[in-house]
Amino acid sequence: MQVSVETTSALERRVTIQVPAEKVDTAVEARLKDTARKAKVDGYRPGKVPMSVVKRRFGEGVRQDVLSELMRNHFIEAVTQEKLNPAGTPEIEPGEVNEAGKPFQFTATFEVYPEIELKSLAGETVERPVSEISDQDLEDLIADLLKQRAEWADVEKTAETGDQVNIDFEGFIEGEAFDGGKGESYDLVLGSSSFIPGFEDQLVGTKAGEAKDVEVSFPEDYQAANLAGKAATFKCKVNAVKAQQLPELNEEFFTQFGVSEGGEEAFRKEVRKNMNAQLKQATRNATKQAVFEALMKANPIEVPTALIQSEVDNLRRQAAQQYNLGEDFDISQIPGDLFKDQAKNNVVLGLLVGEVIKVNEIKADPAIVDDLLNEMAQSYQDPQKVVDYYKTNPEMLRQVEGAALEQQVVDKLLAEAQVTDVSKTFKELAMPAQQ
Repeated sequence: MQVSVETTSALERRVTIQVPAEKVDTAVEARLKDTARKAKVDGYRPGKVPMSVVKRRFGEGVRQDVLSELMRNHFIEAVTQEKLNPAGTPEIEPGEVNEAGKPFQFTATFEVYPEIELKSLAGETVERPVSEISDQDLEDLIADLLKQRAEWADVEKTAETGDQVNIDFEGFIEGEAFDGGKGESYDLVLGSSSFIPGFEDQLVGTKAGEAKDVEVSFPEDYQAANLAGKAATFKCKVNAVKAQQLPELNEEFFTQFGVSEGGEEAFRKEVRKNMNAQLKQATRNATKQAVFEALMKANPIEVPTALIQSEVDNLRRQAAQQYNLGEDFDISQIPGDLFKDQAKNNVVLGLLVGEVIKVNEIKADPAIVDDLLNEMAQSYQDPQKVVDYYKTNPEMLRQVEGAALEQQVVDKLLAEAQVTDVSKTFKELAMPAQQ
């Protein structure tokens, strides 16, 4: 077998492989003999079909099957011989000449994994967030929990920001009603920014039974292009005004959060414990993100488009599952461009982290695996049962071992980098969506 390798771009290779004529012809003859033993041809007994008939009836198909098999096998031999590491499926082109007595030549074009020479993070600065839970953080979270269990009750007063109004409405543009602009008995919390800008503000001060014309303009980037940038009048009727009625901090409330004994003191202790766990995880995630960003900055690499496309498809599948689109949903309907940047980052990071693990011969530390398991299990009623389940389920345990490896990589890289601690509030770190 003759092999030549051409570098067509940073990561693309074109390999030309020539298989000796004798090897091709021997394989074809062997396959024809096997076919002759099994072939059923009218006028001949099984196994007694003349070779000339077999060649005439089956020769071309047999030759193509043999060549396909030879291409697969010799491609693997060639990349092994040349120490190439293909990424994705190769594009194989057979040569024009595939006659008996002549060598068979074909080319395979494919991308290879990049060769990575890891650079230390010694010159990189990594910001590590640090935070503590204040008494005010605890009070704020308890207030949020009360709001989550609040009920809406009718009130005889004018509506204020934070109140809920029940309204009927119909929208008009230049005096004409438009599709999607009508609703009945709609509950709207004033100040929630659920409707287009300016709508909710104009309902502040209204009361039950009142009619109100709301004048607004749709944003220029509104999702419905036929409405974008247009002025509209919504004729509204306020059916009811409701205010939030917060529950009391009592045994009934505490029980909803798993605290059946110990009263308010035990409840506050449980809430703070959960906040500490949330803060620990948020700190770990933020630190990991900062470290990985530094790793990618110090090690810019090109990655195969085949790997990026594979990750795009993976993210498409995740999106389809997240939105319950069903197993039969065609993920190609989701635009790949939505995920291309994220997919590339995921591939780059995966290759770099894998290289850190390989170069430093990092193995999952059993102690860290146990710590992660115990942390995760604390949120369940029977933590030990959860730990035992993971330890007796190899697939689930591998996920935790992967998380442990990731943490060990972060610790290794942190030890190399210049680390600066940055103070963050609990909300900034653990509840960024509320900022």
